[in-house]
Amino acid sequence: MNATVRLPGRFSRHALLIATAAAVPLTGWAAHALTLHKRLAATRKDPLTGLLRRDAYTARARRLLARHGDKVTVLMVDADHFKTVNDTMGHAAGDAVLTAFGARLTAWAGPHAAVGRLGGDEFAVVLELAAGHREERLQQLVRMLHTPVTLDDGRTVDVAASVGAASPDVLGTRDLTALQRAADAALYDGKHSGQAVLAAQATVTVPSINGRRAGRPGTAVWGRAA
Repeated sequence: MNATVRLPGRFSRHALLIATAAAVPLTGWAAHALTLHKRLAATRKDPLTGLLRRDAYTARARRLLARHGDKVTVLMVDADHFKTVNDTMGHAAGDAVLTAFGARLTAWAGPHAAVGRLGGDEFAVVLELAAGHREERLQQLVRMLHTPVTLDDGRTVDVAASVGAASPDVLGTRDLTALQRAADAALYDGKHSGQAVLAAQATVTVPSINGRRAGRPGTAVWGRAA
């Protein structure tokens, strides 16, 4: 009678020991997998601004274009006079400006957008943006980017940005490279104007790298459609 009563208890303790022993390597592997995931995620992001690097941004941007089509707007953004900030106030100030721009672009675009730092002071954004609100929202972004940046030592930096935009519903293409090219050209047309410029036509290009306009490192010459 007693043996019958004790048997389940002994069996349960034995099973518990086996389960505990098995859980140890599983827990170790789970921790390793989590660490690996974090490292992989870190390689997708720019360490200074926390924005997506070019490859991760491009992949996400293309998914947005495929999913939302003509409702999407593509932006190219440059910090104006950025070299002057670095030369006169130091690289720490320049880093603070880039970090602030990254945070402002992220806040403006929202969590579902693709926001990337392409290099230096050049950024790109792809987001769902209805045509009826496009102009208002773009000018809102310009105002945000023109707000002075306060440094850790209390100094302020007057900042500005040039913004060019392109949209499939205007240009008739969902190709990310073509849209970035057109947005980049619009940015150049409106450089230092204090206004966001929406591309009204596509650009005619010869082969280039990553859809960059003439004057960008590693690009070929582009020309406007007649």
